[in-house]
Formats: sequence, C-alpha cells, structure tokens
Amino acid sequence: MMDVRHTLLLVEDDQKLATTLRRGFSEQGIVVTVANCAEAARGALERERFDVVVLDLGLPDQDGIDLLQSLRQGGFSAPVLILTARDRVDERILGLDAGGDDYLSKPFAFSELLARIRALLRRSEKAALPVLQVGDLTVDLLNREARRAGKDLQLTPREFDVLAYLAHHAGSPVARDTLSRDIWKIKSRATSMDNVIDVLMARLREKVDKGFDQRLLTTVRGVGYKLQVPHE
Repeated sequence: MMDVRHTLLLVEDDQKLATTLRRGFSEQGIVVTVANCAEAARGALERERFDVVVLDLGLPDQDGIDLLQSLRQGGFSAPVLILTARDRVDERILGLDAGGDDYLSKPFAFSELLARIRALLRRSEKAALPVLQVGDLTVDLLNREARRAGKDLQLTPREFDVLAYLAHHAGSPVARDTLSRDIWKIKSRATSMDNVIDVLMARLREKVDKGFDQRLLTTVRGVGYKLQVPHE
C-alpha cells in the first residue's frame, strides 16, 4: 500500500470510470480528487498541490493536450500520466512532447496503471533530492558537482546535466531522443542529435568509469544509455 500522503488529481469526464479509478486508488492509500473537465482541473490545481496527475485527453471543454501544454508553460512540474483512448503512435508522441511523463491507452488493466503511477511517484521523489547516490557515485544537484568514490569528476555543464538525468533514472534505459528533448531541448525528430550525444557519452564514460572495475555507464543497443545500479 502507498503512503496516504500521496495525492492524485484524476481528470476524467467518464463518471463511471472516474468512480472506479477513485475507489481503486483510494484502496492503495492515495488521496484522489476528481475533475470532470479542464476548468475543474485548473481550479483544483489552484487550490491544492498534487503529487501526480492522471489526464484524459477527450475533455468536454478543452482538449487534454492543450490543457497539458498550458500547465507546463505555467510552470506545473508534477508528473502527468496521459490516460486516453487515443492509441496511435503519432498521438503518443504528441502527448509526450506536450509534457506528459507517461502514456497509457484505454482499455487498460488497473494493475498496470497503478504500477506506472508508483514509478512516476518514485521518480518524482528522487528528483526532489538535492543529492543523488548510485553506488559510489554521488551527484550533488545544488552545487552541480559529481564524485565517484570521493574523486571529483570535473564535468562540463552539459556532461553534468546528462549524468544527473541518468542518475534520476538509474537502472532504466534512457533513449537518445529523450536526452535530445529533455537536455538539449530539441523536439524536432528531423534534427538528429545521436552523434553529439554519443561523443558526449564517450567523454562522460571516460570520466565516470576509468580506473574502476565496476562500470556504471552502459550502452543499451538500439535505445540509448543507462546508469547501472551496482549489483543490479
């Protein structure tokens, strides 16, 4: 069961589904607020702080994509899981590029939705930590310093940004497209950053892993890179 301190905003206009999801989340110790339209969602966000948002796209007063974009532009930073019947690849890309952190198509299994919410909450809590620790690697977000086994890694600003991002997602593969979007802020798929990222990762691997028996930075073939959790 999750800790009751977690709060979730469910933006869903299907009353039957909203009632079912609210009951399921509540049984897991999550405090749920339901908004049946974009206007109600904005009002709830003005009144309360939420740890995570589950957002339907087919809202009666505004498309969910437009709502999400306006929230992100306004500085809203909590994780958002898009839950929708729109399941084409281009629609998934649109939702993620608009600021979604995850995307699940209807129909779905509640157990999968719950697992994805747990993952988003863990990631969000880790992101709030000023210091990230992965094995003997320490990433100090406040001072923008990284050390391995006490050794200062002397990273460039961009290298630090990439390492911090990988540390936030330690143990999970991170795609090159994701790094391009979130670190370099390049959203156009027509602009390939693969060579730039690969060169930077080669330099970063030299600084992080040289002289150590345990390699932390690994290449995930056909995907991107992963910061390995020791003994994973």
